[in-house]
Amino acid sequence: MGSFSTLSRSSSRLLFRQLFENESFTYTYLLADISHPDKPALLIDPVDRAVDRDLNLVRELGLKLIYAMNTHVHADHITGTGLIKGKVPGVKSVISKASGSKADVFVEHGDKISFGNLFLEVRATPGHTVGCVTYVTGDGPDQPQPRMAFTGDALLVRGCGRTDFQGGSSEQLYKSVHSQIFTLPKETLVYPGHDYKGFTVTTVGEEMLYNPRLTKDEETFGSIMQNLNLPYPDMIDVALPANMVCGLQD
Repeated sequence: MGSFSTLSRSSSRLLFRQLFENESFTYTYLLADISHPDKPALLIDPVDRAVDRDLNLVRELGLKLIYAMNTHVHADHITGTGLIKGKVPGVKSVISKASGSKADVFVEHGDKISFGNLFLEVRATPGHTVGCVTYVTGDGPDQPQPRMAFTGDALLVRGCGRTDFQGGSSEQLYKSVHSQIFTLPKETLVYPGHDYKGFTVTTVGEEMLYNPRLTKDEETFGSIMQNLNLPYPDMIDVALPANMVCGLQD
């Protein structure tokens, strides 16, 4: 079971919680528009093992969960979206169309996902997998400031996701991060899909200066990624097939 991260951030409208699952080092994010009468909410990258914790929090805060979303098809844990749909009628699962996975809603680059008067913008950031997207809080006077980017495994704190399976490409990842994430305002808060060193958040400006991989030129980046020599993920043989069907296998 995951531990609870106390980090929270509310503008007058946005309720935000960052939750941690400590077996897969995965962050799940809860966002809600609390100025709206329904208090509509969404979860980004829920983990099957932590679904009860997450749904209990949603209930305690009096929110109405409408979306359970994934940034990509995960290889290191099973998504909680299928379980959530079984426990909370009416919740829709969301993933990118490019992922080839099952879901209720398929998103593409430039789409918007609204919850109450707030919205997330979808940016295609493939490279870790073919179907990775980054969800960014809306740009506008009535949207939270600074903006927040939920980057999944495309951009991590001082790192990035591996590119050696699931249609990954270091060339594509480099272009994705530089064109879709590093073009956001420098104060944009970056919330990654995982962290293995205890970091919870970074900013676009920080990563542009200090990311040891993505500050290099494209050729050097490709060489770094080619020589990571990472072990095959423990969970991949279980996680991938399950996540292609929303976390629920027949």
